[in-house]
Amino acid sequence: MGILTALLVLSLLIFIHELGHFTAARAFGVKVERFSIGFGPILASKECCGTQWALSAFPLGGYVKMKGQDDLDPLKRSDDPDSYNAKPPWQRIIILLAGPFANFFLAFLLYTAIALIGLEELTPRIGEILPNSPAQEAGLRPGDRIVAINGKPIQTWSQLSHTIAKSQGTPLRLLIERQGEMVQLTITPKRMKSRNIFGEEVQRPMLGISPGGETTTIRYSLLEALRIGWQKTIDASLFIVKGIEKMVEGAIPAKELGGVITIMDVTAKASQVGLVALLSLTALISVNLAILNLLPIPALDGGHILFNLYEWIARRPPNQEVLYRLTLAGWIFLIALMGLGLYNDINRLIGAYGG
Repeated sequence: MGILTALLVLSLLIFIHELGHFTAARAFGVKVERFSIGFGPILASKECCGTQWALSAFPLGGYVKMKGQDDLDPLKRSDDPDSYNAKPPWQRIIILLAGPFANFFLAFLLYTAIALIGLEELTPRIGEILPNSPAQEAGLRPGDRIVAINGKPIQTWSQLSHTIAKSQGTPLRLLIERQGEMVQLTITPKRMKSRNIFGEEVQRPMLGISPGGETTTIRYSLLEALRIGWQKTIDASLFIVKGIEKMVEGAIPAKELGGVITIMDVTAKASQVGLVALLSLTALISVNLAILNLLPIPALDGGHILFNLYEWIARRPPNQEVLYRLTLAGWIFLIALMGLGLYNDINRLIGAYGG
């Protein structure tokens, strides 16, 4: 059941992405010859509104085939008024951006829905205190619950962490709930070593405390949920961009790159945890799909956008031979990247990478 859910989730994300391209193309009068979920041989299809709607053999992908445009033949053109090539570069750029935008918008809706359903968060109750830390020196104790900092209510551990990180080492006035009584303490965070989400050692203002593991479900109003949906979409985008940057720098080893099998496996496991976990992962994958498609790699939306920007600014199309060679190089790079992801997936399955 988990694998089926994962397949449906990935198909939905691909459908939304391609629907973005399709909607923008039709809005500008471009004929869409085929809308396919999946690649390879067509298993089933239906003609409707001038478009062939198809379900193809390999479901982990999809495409919109517009008149006069073919990723496998970058030199193909059509000068008919309803073709992709006949449209001005700025319209083509909007058509290309519409796919990633649809994925960003879906992620925003999902994060908003999660906030309305209710976010399960760690409470700001202290579990452990590091020796010789600011927390120990100020008199904090395990089991204390931080109610407010500098007069601002604290509901979750993430709020607490964010407030401490923003303090830049300035003293903080803490209101503590301790065994039913309220206690006030002043504590100055100290820059201490920790590891970020990418496993790198960093220094940041800390109190030297860890969460006690207590959780609570927080539900938000519609306006608050919309704000949270927007912020979480931005946070997810920055996280993925940072991850790509770290991978290029070599801070994240190539063996950490996951392929389709990893995505399917993680999605299947999330579906077994619960609805909120599945929605959260779906939103993150949707943002990931949007950003990866915006990378300036020929054969991806980002590469096509660059070609069209060049034509718009230079007022002439790119050299056809250069366009062909760059697109071919882009496909080789993408196939190699997918091959590496698949290789890593197989190694994880057979336990070659350990843990």
